[in-house]
Amino acid sequence: MLTRALIVVLVILNLGVALWWLLRGEPASAPPASPAGVAQLEVLPSTQAPTTSVAPPDATPALQDVTPASAPVAQPPVPVSVPATAVADTPAPRPAASVPAPAPVADAPAPAVAPAPVPATATPAPAQCVSLGPFADRAAAQAAQSRAAGALGGAKLREVADAGATRYRVLLPPAASREAAQAMVKRIVAAGVSDYYIIAQGEDTNAIALGQYRNREGADRRLAALSAAGFKATMVASGGDGSAQWWLDATLAEGTDPAVARQRSGAAQHRSLECARLR
Repeated sequence: MLTRALIVVLVILNLGVALWWLLRGEPASAPPASPAGVAQLEVLPSTQAPTTSVAPPDATPALQDVTPASAPVAQPPVPVSVPATAVADTPAPRPAASVPAPAPVADAPAPAVAPAPVPATATPAPAQCVSLGPFADRAAAQAAQSRAAGALGGAKLREVADAGATRYRVLLPPAASREAAQAMVKRIVAAGVSDYYIIAQGEDTNAIALGQYRNREGADRRLAALSAAGFKATMVASGGDGSAQWWLDATLAEGTDPAVARQRSGAAQHRSLECARLR
């Protein structure tokens, strides 16, 4: 009895398997694997809308078949093989180059207007002064001044007593006392004057000696410096025979050479001179 029941069950199972095998349809074959690097083509479903017919208003509506139709069996897509060379020859799309946005242009400042150049004023050359001589007397010095008038801007005559002197001393007059002489020395030091001493005996007692020179030019420069500092010094010549000479102190005209002025005046020599002494 049990054996018969098992046989019936096996028969029913076999019939069910056979029925399933008949109704399952053809198995879809797997598409072959495409080679690496080759794109596949796929068939897209049609997007065309179905055409709908419009029935006339007086037409009798037709009976619609409501019998369900069997669903069509989907067919697997057919793979299309593309040659590898076609894919290799197709250039890859290049990314769009990013173009930097132009920087905002700032308002450029207006160019500064350069001021018009001011013409430079020519600086006049400093005046040049000379001493022309020596001349034996005043008349000879005046004649020399007349001959060199065109080369001289301004002139004056100067007499040099004891022209044969071998030494020239510069002195401040004797003070009333030793204390007064020492007070004068303090003023001299404060003015920046050096090379001094107080004479202690003789006829020039309490006088202040401010230097001894072998030529008159050095003594004249010392006198001019003391005069600019506010001191009234004197020059004492010694060692001469007492004879006098005359000199022509003058300012040279602009652009005149001292040698030309000496030649025109007939002087034996010319010496440079500080123009402050002519004022």
